[in-house]
Amino acid sequence: MRPRHRKHLIRALSFVAAAAIIAAPAGAANAATPTGVHAADPSSSPSSGKDAKTMRIATSGFVDSFNPWTSIYLLPTNLFRYMYENLVQNSAGDGSPTKGLADHWKIEDGGKKWVYTLQDGLKWSDGKAITSADVKFTFDQMMTNPDLAVANGNFVANFADVQAPDKKTVIIDLKAPQAPNPGIEVPILPQHVWEKISDPAKYPNDKDVVGSGPFLLESYKANQFITMKANPTFWRGAPKIDKIQYVYYTNSDAQVQALRSGDVDFVTGLTPTQFQALKGAEGITEHSGIGRRFSSFSFNSGLKTVDGQPFGNGNPALQDVEVRQAIRMGTDTKTLLSKVLNGLGEPGTSFIPSSYPQWTLPADSAAVKALAYNPEKAKQKLDADGWKAGADGIRVKDGQRLSLRLFVDSTDPTVQTAAQYFQPWMKAIGIDIQLVSTDTDTINADTLKGNYDIYFSGWSVGPDPDYQLSINTCASLPTKTDGTGATSQDGWCNPEYDKLYKEQQTETDAKKREAIVQKMLELNFTDTAQIVYWYANGLEAYRSDRFTGFEMMPSKGGIIANQSGYWGFADVAPAGDSKSSDAGPNVGLLVTGGVILVIVIGAIIFFVVRRRKSVDVE
Repeated sequence: MRPRHRKHLIRALSFVAAAAIIAAPAGAANAATPTGVHAADPSSSPSSGKDAKTMRIATSGFVDSFNPWTSIYLLPTNLFRYMYENLVQNSAGDGSPTKGLADHWKIEDGGKKWVYTLQDGLKWSDGKAITSADVKFTFDQMMTNPDLAVANGNFVANFADVQAPDKKTVIIDLKAPQAPNPGIEVPILPQHVWEKISDPAKYPNDKDVVGSGPFLLESYKANQFITMKANPTFWRGAPKIDKIQYVYYTNSDAQVQALRSGDVDFVTGLTPTQFQALKGAEGITEHSGIGRRFSSFSFNSGLKTVDGQPFGNGNPALQDVEVRQAIRMGTDTKTLLSKVLNGLGEPGTSFIPSSYPQWTLPADSAAVKALAYNPEKAKQKLDADGWKAGADGIRVKDGQRLSLRLFVDSTDPTVQTAAQYFQPWMKAIGIDIQLVSTDTDTINADTLKGNYDIYFSGWSVGPDPDYQLSINTCASLPTKTDGTGATSQDGWCNPEYDKLYKEQQTETDAKKREAIVQKMLELNFTDTAQIVYWYANGLEAYRSDRFTGFEMMPSKGGIIANQSGYWGFADVAPAGDSKSSDAGPNVGLLVTGGVILVIVIGAIIFFVVRRRKSVDVE
């Protein structure tokens, strides 16, 4: 969940917003349709009018805090990208490293030493100079205080020392050479502000924010609004609008209606039905972009702490890789994409999305082919593993009935519908799935503590896969039996994977590193710590009659919101502003095929606590 789960990186983590129910599987119950939904009262916001230079974004995202050291949720992680510049930024074009606080850098000692030179004249929003001391301070806190390494600790795991020999130079000495640029993705914080805070890990950072990015947090009221103000000292130049305001709505249909009425100017996470329904709407432009997020069924394959203490009440059957593989072979991910998401995305394989073709696990790889959808082979696998069908068709082994709990967010029609497909598929191979429909807070709390069997997860992933790879290592397992103390994607651990992780991190030859990453993804896929079922497109819409200048990432066919950078909104300008570009991104309207049988009321985006971020994101 930098998901982030943001971060990427994510990191970190919301789930894909609700999709249209195109059809229901045989025997499946209809998904629940929420009623009586209402938007948060915009009049409670400090900028309730349609100010020409205030862009309003609809959201239902969760905020735990605005603390960049600790928050792993998607919404705050995305806002950090606008509030704080990194030492090195992800480029809009393809996500490759580009200038951030650092103007340039060089690699020495075979990749063990990275030397950065900061730009001239950098200033914090309070007018104080940004120097190398701020960079060193940020990294040092993460390296020495585990409580400040929750969100981004993996980025400094290979750091041996950080030096600031003068105001413009930062030297990062690594324990071993590494391919990913060590200056990327970490928000650099102002030392003169944070060194005065007695307990920085618990600091909410929700007022008097001093930052370096294009926008700064101005005000926040939980579940009502977040207001960001333009930073005139941003090194790339002051934004062309004065404010960005996030306004809370209880579901995505309310958000769409607010867009139509002009009460908000931007909506993301549209369902396929909503996206199609906005076609031709006056003053509104739709955009379907290549997403950077994966969605999955996450398994409790035996949660334990980093020192080997088991915790949680997961069904021991899922510790059997044969059972997990059988579930994979009994799950028709292509049908899920087609029927639940109306095909607006790509079929999933592993946890690096197809938006990064050099990294993602190909659908024609040997590992994927070996465990392809095949219910008959799934049944044979369970038979061979000693799971015999009982009188009711559900399998039993050593007196244990193969019955698993699947947590379902009661407010999210997408996962509700996916669950209605999954349940009969599992019954067909002899596995009983008990749907546990509950609220997001309960799911977060129980999955954190390991009190689950299967739940719907998802992370946003950044341009370099290192973060997402790292949170699947044994070192990322929680330090405490309450599930806290680290960020693990699925609580999975494999020493062979860990060995490959270290190899890829130090491999500077791009092609060789890509090959190592492929092996890692194949290993994770075969172990089946999760089943990634799709990489959804980012479905967005905005009031093109009011604002222009939205930038996509990647620049060719990418997304606007939830990027691994600040490009989406950094150059937005009022429509008709002579100083801005004449149009937004060059996007087309995507026509949805198929016959729509049921229209779904939208959903609250689902955010994951420890294991989902991100991403990334984000």
